[in-house]
Amino acid sequence: MTLYPVVMAGGSGTRFWPLSRVRRPKQFLPLSSGKPLLLETLGRLKGLATPSHTYVVCGPVHAALVRRMVRSLPSKNVLVEPVARNTAPAIALATWCIAARDPDAVLAVLPSDHHVADPAGFRSVLQQAVKVARSGDLVTVGITPTRPETGYGYIRLGAPLGPGAFRVQAFVEKPDALLAQEYVSSKEYLWNGGMFVFAARAMQEAFARHLPDVAKAMEALAPLVGKRGFQKALARAFPRLPSVSVDYGVMEKARNIAVVPGDFGWSDVGSFAAIPEIRPTDADGNVVVGKATLLLDSAGCVVLGEGGRTVAVLGMRDTVVVDAGDAVLVIPKERSQDVRQIVEALRQRRLVGTL
Repeated sequence: MTLYPVVMAGGSGTRFWPLSRVRRPKQFLPLSSGKPLLLETLGRLKGLATPSHTYVVCGPVHAALVRRMVRSLPSKNVLVEPVARNTAPAIALATWCIAARDPDAVLAVLPSDHHVADPAGFRSVLQQAVKVARSGDLVTVGITPTRPETGYGYIRLGAPLGPGAFRVQAFVEKPDALLAQEYVSSKEYLWNGGMFVFAARAMQEAFARHLPDVAKAMEALAPLVGKRGFQKALARAFPRLPSVSVDYGVMEKARNIAVVPGDFGWSDVGSFAAIPEIRPTDADGNVVVGKATLLLDSAGCVVLGEGGRTVAVLGMRDTVVVDAGDAVLVIPKERSQDVRQIVEALRQRRLVGTL
């Protein structure tokens, strides 16, 4: 059973405006190193799968960019969603396309915009997840919590399934601070990192049971995979599918769900406030990027001078300053999640040139 990684690259990344734009969202930005997050994700797969067995799912706006950025990837391995329909239809598209090529395939569905500090540890966990998936279980990779985080969903561990794997007792929504502390203290919960490993046949059966409309649409498209009429047929069928996450539509309803815990320096890089988790800081806890960036008497700041101009910051605490060349963001670090409010306000004022 060959492994086929599927990298999900369809997100819009509004929390990283003004660096993130409609045509160049978060997954295409070099937020943690000199490489875009998408290329970091694909690089972690070396030794697990070849480019010929690796797929990227994205929207039509980004398909050409993906093909230019990842030249080792066969063009047919870039699966283009005609419209965004959340993760369940996107994963169904990848599952049926790969199953048409290899009915015995095992898929590893991975976000394109996360950071992993320990790639070797990540590969080891993924290999364990593949072993479990070959038994027919739908597997998720759970992240060992390092703090009582309120911004993530959690996975409650059930009975052990053998070395390094557990039955999933429940998927839990984002908790408040008190409940998050209880989860971490109990050692019975993992963060939901949005990574899934499964045999193609097992996921097809799960879709047929829990999202039958999606399964029927994909079954109708399956004979056209790899043929000239496939993309046109997909363009007709895909917009009619429900917009639903695979967590809600499948994983929370299925019974054959397993989890493999992982501790490999994971971050979902959810906002500018997460940058100090993935980039070196100075003695005062600042992250400073940009040759012409100057920071004085400041602590806990994230200053990204990507526009080539001089950016000077003095006497600031826990502040985010981002210069993208044509737009500047200044915001308290604790409100980094609220950047999307700025994006929405710009849309309402029809200042689309900065989006």
